[in-house]
Amino acid sequence: MNISYYDFQNLPDDIRYDMVINQGRFVEEKIIDNLKYSLYEVSFFSVEVIYNISSNKITGMNVFENRSAYFNG
Repeated sequence: MNISYYDFQNLPDDIRYDMVINQGRFVEEKIIDNLKYSLYEVSFFSVEVIYNISSNKITGMNVFENRSAYFNG
């Protein structure tokens, strides 16, 4: 999949979530309190999907244009 950061940001939320989960490359996951943070690579940017474990729902998404925003070296 090849989509620009800006084109991705302009898509409706439901399409963005679907694209990330079905076509993104899973990188890592961490759980803090009751939230699961799943990081995916999509095209040339990264997306963090935030999932509330107790309510069984996606509660947010963070999009990082630059990979250095989450890599430590």
